[in-house]
Amino acid sequence: VIVNTSSVNGLGGVPTASLYAAAKAGVLALTKSAALEYAGQGIRVNALVAGSFDTPMREAVIDHLTGGDAERRQAVEDYYARLIPLGRGGSPDEAAQAAVWLCSDAASYVTGHSMIVDGGMSAAYR
Repeated sequence: VIVNTSSVNGLGGVPTASLYAAAKAGVLALTKSAALEYAGQGIRVNALVAGSFDTPMREAVIDHLTGGDAERRQAVEDYYARLIPLGRGGSPDEAAQAAVWLCSDAASYVTGHSMIVDGGMSAAYR
């Protein structure tokens, strides 16, 4: 089983992040192509399409946007939370649980799938 990691940014355009969006869209195309190529060998290939998670990468982005200012940081975090129907970023453990499921026998008939794990953030756009 192979689980590639993509991002909701790979589902469409992202202002000021075109290269990142293109790379993550490429991961989705690679996942589908590899799933078709390797299914006959019993290899399943899927993608975890991550939304906003509490990770060092997200922290670095927020620091960059706010210059480390605590008040501006809180405003950015509140803004992101409003974009997510569940009202919060995900924990790394929640992303891991989705990946573990994709690797498990419970997902034995799943291949070529892009599993979006984003708290509902992209639901209105897909």
